[in-house]
Amino acid sequence: MNPSTINFRGNLVLPDRIVPGGTLRVVDSQITAVGETVDDNAEGTVVDAGDGYIVPGFVDIHVHGGAGADFMDGTDEAFETALKAHARHGTTGLAVTTTVARHDQIMTVLETTRRFRRNPNSPGARVLGAHFYGPYFRYEARGAHPGAAIRPPVAAEFSQYLEFADSLVTCTVAPELPGAQEFVEACAARGVRTNAGHSWATFVQMAEAVKWGVRHVDHLFCAMSDKSKLRQFQMYPMQGGVLEATLYFDELTTEVIADGKHLSADLLLLALKIKGPDRLALVTDCNRALDMPDGNYMIGPLDGGEPLISRDGVGMTPDGTALASSIQGMDHMVRTFLELTGRPLWEVVRMATLTPARIAGWDDQVGSLTVGKRADLVVLDRDLQVRRVFRDGQEIV
Repeated sequence: MNPSTINFRGNLVLPDRIVPGGTLRVVDSQITAVGETVDDNAEGTVVDAGDGYIVPGFVDIHVHGGAGADFMDGTDEAFETALKAHARHGTTGLAVTTTVARHDQIMTVLETTRRFRRNPNSPGARVLGAHFYGPYFRYEARGAHPGAAIRPPVAAEFSQYLEFADSLVTCTVAPELPGAQEFVEACAARGVRTNAGHSWATFVQMAEAVKWGVRHVDHLFCAMSDKSKLRQFQMYPMQGGVLEATLYFDELTTEVIADGKHLSADLLLLALKIKGPDRLALVTDCNRALDMPDGNYMIGPLDGGEPLISRDGVGMTPDGTALASSIQGMDHMVRTFLELTGRPLWEVVRMATLTPARIAGWDDQVGSLTVGKRADLVVLDRDLQVRRVFRDGQEIV
């Protein structure tokens, strides 16, 4: 069989610059050339973005679902629905993110994740693995997650989760919980990265967690301790929490939900100034209300999840007093971060592609327009709207 060749033309968005009017060549599933000019008689199909952009497929390391489905539903149908939905928004690789739930529900999702990860023909976005996220949260920092199933890590349980280490991208734990160190060290022994999240840890406890091997912090500024929260436990001297530790430790990467609802422009700029584009990723933290009408939904499994309201472009708790994850895809995050901060497009795209790919351990295969990497590509128009999406050189949207 002759190899298939596609020549992409447009403004190529590289990790450090934009190549105007460039050409990218794909042979079968792999990028084989970047930046060279191809004449009108060149072999292969031509995909012309015009005055638009060719960008790497977006990589989302914190995402719960979309189009009415949550990964915690645990079914093939729910996975396919959510993966297709996020592909429509330019995401070609994602980490299936769990929620607080019963043990059997989490095991079902991990089993389904492994099957989809091993299936090269699964629809929509590629499953990179699972982001094990909950139930090892601090109760007071649970946010929109159900509280009944929150529990500390115990080896008899988490050893069963780590049987899926080959399909785990990362695991989250609140470092102040009893058993947290044992969990982090067990993850490290199996080659699984660990995050701190939904935590009211002190700065000192976070420093210890960094020593254990924690290297990432979930959704900066959200569901975490800071000097103000911790003052209720210790009036003086004031002490830093997860927020301050995340900004301080160079070892820690982090992420922001850039939907324009969770964080203001000043907080996005602060995070970027301190962490830089190589240690700050964009995530959607998107729930099942993506591309759905306003109304009532559930975060997590239908059996035991937590109700939310989709309204005004974001998820909210039923009483309307707190946010409950986003309802937007990664293309929206890129456009919003760009608009709110005024940063260069290549820098913003990097935070939605190469940086999360590196955090997930996939940057050798995806995340940039680099010769030898998978041909996971998105064609954007001049207004950064998704027009075409390719995964392994095959058009999926």
